[in-house]
Amino acid sequence: MHPMLNTAIRAARSAGELILRASDNIGHLRVDQKGKNDYASEVDRAAEREIITIIKTAYPDHALLAEESGAHGSNDFIWVIDPLDGTTNFLHGFPQYAVSIALKHKGRLEVGVVYDPLRDELFSAERGGGAMLNNRRLRVTQQTSLKGALLGTGFPFKTDFHLDAYMGMFRALTTECAGLRRAGAAALDLAYVAAGRLDGFWEIGIMEWDMAAGILLIKEAGGVATDFSFNDKYMQSGNVIAASPKMHQLIYQKIEPHVTDNLK
Repeated sequence: MHPMLNTAIRAARSAGELILRASDNIGHLRVDQKGKNDYASEVDRAAEREIITIIKTAYPDHALLAEESGAHGSNDFIWVIDPLDGTTNFLHGFPQYAVSIALKHKGRLEVGVVYDPLRDELFSAERGGGAMLNNRRLRVTQQTSLKGALLGTGFPFKTDFHLDAYMGMFRALTTECAGLRRAGAAALDLAYVAAGRLDGFWEIGIMEWDMAAGILLIKEAGGVATDFSFNDKYMQSGNVIAASPKMHQLIYQKIEPHVTDNLK
């Protein structure tokens, strides 16, 4: 196993243990509002510090991009960290949240880990080495039709600006597929696509730390990811479609008529 993947796994598990301990005391946690419908708790910050300490001990010169504390340092290696994806779920005791850690080298994703501490499910991937759930190799589904497909999504909850476009996409897909799920933790949604639990996923306006690890998982499990223009600028735009190659094409065809100029 790639030594940097080992470091990511160790950091994710350690942060997950911290999150689980804190889940028994949710009502007493300090919570700050960063923006509209965007919250951070002291657990987010403590988990992030734990992850950074482990990474910096192993690789002191590497740079970081972390949700709560921002960018640290300058290096060809950049760790992309979401210490607790699904904070609102966590604060309500809704059991869908995860730790997400990815490593980029010169802009290319090399390592990705998504860890669900509640279920003790560790999704991991390294470039060219495949994707795993604990000790099981992952593959995206072979679903070739929207009929019968289960898709994941995320509402554009931080702003109303793209709501009309999103509702058009939602309407176009919900009438075609077996079901849509909005569970509130994009990192886990993407991991579920890699694991074949979802046939595909799309969302408007998510951040790099929400998707970096999950995108690598999907690619290493045989899937694809693009932005809404069928390009690879999803990290910059925050708009992503991820699925198997065939399902991706089907989702894109339904979404494309509703993509406004400011979503391209």
